[in-house]
Amino acid sequence: MAQADYEVLDERFGACINTNATVEKLYTGCRWAEGPAYFPAGRYLVWSDIPNDRMLRFDETDDMVSVFRFPAGYTNGHTIDRQGRLVSCEHGGRRVSRTEFDGSVTTVADSFEGKRLNSPNDVVVKSDGSIWFTDPTYGIDSDLEGFRAESEIGACHVYRVDGETGEVTIATDALVRPNGLAFSPDEQFLYVSDTGASHVKGHPAQIRVFEVVDGTTLRGGGEFATCTNGFFDGFRLDTAGRIWTSAGDGVHVYDPDGTLLGKVLVPEVVANVEFGGLKRNRLFICGTTSLYSVMVPVNGVKKV
Repeated sequence: MAQADYEVLDERFGACINTNATVEKLYTGCRWAEGPAYFPAGRYLVWSDIPNDRMLRFDETDDMVSVFRFPAGYTNGHTIDRQGRLVSCEHGGRRVSRTEFDGSVTTVADSFEGKRLNSPNDVVVKSDGSIWFTDPTYGIDSDLEGFRAESEIGACHVYRVDGETGEVTIATDALVRPNGLAFSPDEQFLYVSDTGASHVKGHPAQIRVFEVVDGTTLRGGGEFATCTNGFFDGFRLDTAGRIWTSAGDGVHVYDPDGTLLGKVLVPEVVANVEFGGLKRNRLFICGTTSLYSVMVPVNGVKKV
């Protein structure tokens, strides 16, 4: 039994885990592992090792890890769009970029109203092709994860890039340091984590939930959950609408009603997660220096 890999806080957590499934360490040697994105066509996972300015690739068919890109623009969060292309947040380039099928890299967004973005952090793509991303200052606060610089915008927002016109608009300016984000399965809500406590003493470490209005703007932004250990960073949702989020002691799993159901315990601070595998039932976990995974009896929301 692998009971030590889990902490059950609500009986409903039983439907989310297989206690015989252990948390496996797949790779170690990162300085800060982040931004996992799974490509089902190739059965591989790409993730960032931000301070080392590289992207790594885990091949699920043979468990081999290789360098996907170096240098990598100090990339952080990644996702795949509806065509199966890699969309990345670059601290170094202060932009959101897309890797085309021929391997070339194009800019999706690098400014707002003539001012450079701070350092895009995490990104999601909606079913209409629009790209939503967070833009805190972590990549320009120091030279550790990018290049130290002053913010030209002077604030941290969540942005939307129109899938047809490429127009960049502010989706919300209600967070101190917007970080991870993900849509509910029906895309009626957008969840966003706020790690503002890194800059404002006493600021709550929360995930907040916004109503998506007309597919383009956000309304509300009330508290969904407050982290009980460390910070919420990146997260993903399963098909039942449960949130699987990074935290200081592992992966915390929340019911859509806001109840903390339980935890997948990991021996390092977790930055982000991703559902992968052919059935989207393998949870990949970026934990500080290492990449982990665990098989679960649920399925992540399909992206493509």
